[in-house]
Amino acid sequence: MRFRYTAIASAAILALALSACSGGSAGKSVVTAADKVEVKDGLVIDGELIADQNTYDVAKTQTLTLYTGYQEANQVAFNNAFTADTGIKVEYVRDVTNKLAERILSESGAKQLGADVIITSDYKVANSFSKAGVWDPFTPLPIADDADLQHDDGNFTTFASPAVSFAYNTQLVAPENAPTSWRDLLDPANAGKIGITSGTAGGSSIALNRFLQEKVDPQFWTKLAALNPTIFDSGGQRQEALARGELNVATAGTAAVNVAVTQDNAPLALVVPDEGLVLFSFFIGKVAQAKNSEAAEVFINYALSERGQSVISQVGDYAARADVAPPVVDGVKLPRLDSDKVWMMPAEKELEFGSADADVWKAAFGR
Repeated sequence: MRFRYTAIASAAILALALSACSGGSAGKSVVTAADKVEVKDGLVIDGELIADQNTYDVAKTQTLTLYTGYQEANQVAFNNAFTADTGIKVEYVRDVTNKLAERILSESGAKQLGADVIITSDYKVANSFSKAGVWDPFTPLPIADDADLQHDDGNFTTFASPAVSFAYNTQLVAPENAPTSWRDLLDPANAGKIGITSGTAGGSSIALNRFLQEKVDPQFWTKLAALNPTIFDSGGQRQEALARGELNVATAGTAAVNVAVTQDNAPLALVVPDEGLVLFSFFIGKVAQAKNSEAAEVFINYALSERGQSVISQVGDYAARADVAPPVVDGVKLPRLDSDKVWMMPAEKELEFGSADADVWKAAFGR
């Protein structure tokens, strides 16, 4: 599903956007306000320089256009925090990785690319944008000395490290009966009551496919297919079905569960499986044809600042920066990146395993 969203620099609208209602009572925001925003000598947030005065003065007159594959709820929360902190409005277009990539390459080829900044989850896709001349190399100020987060000669940068796990409906599954490992999902009792997304749709699929092959069971997808799971086109559809009670359990992103539980009071519980959470990368970059170049630079600098990374963590994803604490989901602090409960997909390995592992998934489900 495609849509466009505008974030407006208004405290009242921010409060509404970051809070949701369930049963008539407002949920609480997942993102807290910045400690200190200074605009006297450029834009400085919580003591960290985001933009010099000239760049910021121009950026404030612009409206940023973002093309993103990031989860809807996560992106809304991030955009609203950015607008509240900087006063810069954001419009965004969201779609699943593959469809969004087709749009970007088509618009770029016609010299009509509407985005100023792109966020995508697939390293292969981000790399294809380099070959097509989509990116304008840009090094974010806050991580200028961190080469590990910069890719392809500075064309794009690691933005966030979302985690994939699974969640269950607390109204249908008692805690004592809840699955605690990936292998538990193969229990025949779950037949017809499991939700997943396509194993060919982007970075999360690539990472989960490789993890299951390496750490759980090379025949995992074949065995799961025998239980007749419901396959959704998007993570949002899958989570809505789980919250409505159409499923007992479903694969899930940690941030999506956190937002749903915190803001919508959804009856969901996240599991940190015995074999671990599965992490993958989202990447961010400036577009060569950007019409709002200054706003793009401020947005990317903000995204990689400690404040921007803390917003990502508060939403429920792992930050790209190692100096930002792990996320807390529904009151539970997730394990550190160096924990044996965390498995991280190396970005460049997506090129090595992505296609072959997707073929395994397609063979299992006949798609």
